[in-house]
Amino acid sequence: MDKTFMLAEHFISINGEGRCAGELALFLRFAGCNLRCDWCDTAWACGMDAPHEAASSDDLIRIAKDAAAQGVRNVTLTGGEPLLQENIRCVMEQLCSMGLRVEIETNGAVSLAPFLNSGAVFTMDYKLPSSRMEQHMRTENFALLGALDCVKFVCGSREDVFRAKEIAEQFRPQCPLYLSPVFGRIDPAEIVEIMKAEKMGNFRLQLQLHKFIWDPNARGV
Repeated sequence: MDKTFMLAEHFISINGEGRCAGELALFLRFAGCNLRCDWCDTAWACGMDAPHEAASSDDLIRIAKDAAAQGVRNVTLTGGEPLLQENIRCVMEQLCSMGLRVEIETNGAVSLAPFLNSGAVFTMDYKLPSSRMEQHMRTENFALLGALDCVKFVCGSREDVFRAKEIAEQFRPQCPLYLSPVFGRIDPAEIVEIMKAEKMGNFRLQLQLHKFIWDPNARGV
């Protein structure tokens, strides 16, 4: 019997962050998350009772085929936490078999081990102190990341930036590292000054493009 997935929304837009920032992508957002970050910008999708439709894998593939017909080559699985969806690996593999670049936005609190070699790439968050969720981080995931993956450190304070440096020095992930300021909580210029003072040349500052193009609270963009 085909599994169903808690699909909160789907839409085509640009990647607002990550390695393919600025490129068109199909977003498949799933409901349900095992964290409650203080600054979460998609809190409406985090509860298991969040608004959603029950979508089959065939439904998801059909949505992806429609997007591909419009020239879209990237698919981002996000949430909530997409890796909590039962049987999501099969969807990842099917999307990859279509020749699409499949990116998983994951919160750092779910093991990546069951999803390795699926063909998808990971953008893994590490939750810093301002999130109030750092204690849930699965640090063993760092050793599982490859060169095509990346780590995103969402920074809501100066303390967060210094902590990101500590974590990178401790675990030395072999992939790009992004500092992403929480919109409205910390001035990006302040992060740049810390990067210079702390010699953080292995990090990249990245702003959330979609929050500058559209209303920061807008959905479906």
